[in-house]
Amino acid sequence: MKFFVDTADTDAIRELKDLGMVDGVTTNPSLIMKSGRDIKEVTKEICDMIPGPVSAETVATDAEGMIAEGLELKKIADNIAVKVPLTWDGLKACKALTDKGHMVNVTLCFSATQALLAAKAGATFISPFVGRLDDINLDGMDLIADIREIYDNYGFQTQILTASVRSINHVSDAAKIGADVATCPPDVIKKMAQHPLTDKGLDAFLKDWAKTGQSIL
Repeated sequence: MKFFVDTADTDAIRELKDLGMVDGVTTNPSLIMKSGRDIKEVTKEICDMIPGPVSAETVATDAEGMIAEGLELKKIADNIAVKVPLTWDGLKACKALTDKGHMVNVTLCFSATQALLAAKAGATFISPFVGRLDDINLDGMDLIADIREIYDNYGFQTQILTASVRSINHVSDAAKIGADVATCPPDVIKKMAQHPLTDKGLDAFLKDWAKTGQSIL
């Protein structure tokens, strides 16, 4: 499974990149707002840092506007994936941009039929929002499984990019189902390394080592 980092915080991205934990980055208007920086400036910095896909989102609501904004965003770097919403106009923009050879991430997906339409429109990535489905008492992982089955049935190449990830369980469940990518906030990726039994075992080892009175260096 590929890990994308869902943030516009360049320091957090750099730390994870240095550990080999970043295959790409996803941003959105809310994350850009949190960064407090100009969208083109921060996106260019991220693209220079990460060779993989970097999703930059359009804000127009009509197809022509999305296409125009997408083409402008593509000027920032070759590894930009233009992010459009899963609306009818978003699908039109997806088709137009992919026909020009550009990567497109279709976001805000909440149903398998939406994902089917995005794949037929040529989307590079589909972003089902599992956490937001959980918020309304639906199982987001059911959606990941449904999309995986449909895409496998018909050989669609669109990659399933699990989004709105809230916990490490979301990551492990999506990986077991066969999602291609999970995009996670930096803290979720870091939490994947944590386990109370690891801490307990390390504490016991260190106490025993202290009793030996030895030093490795």
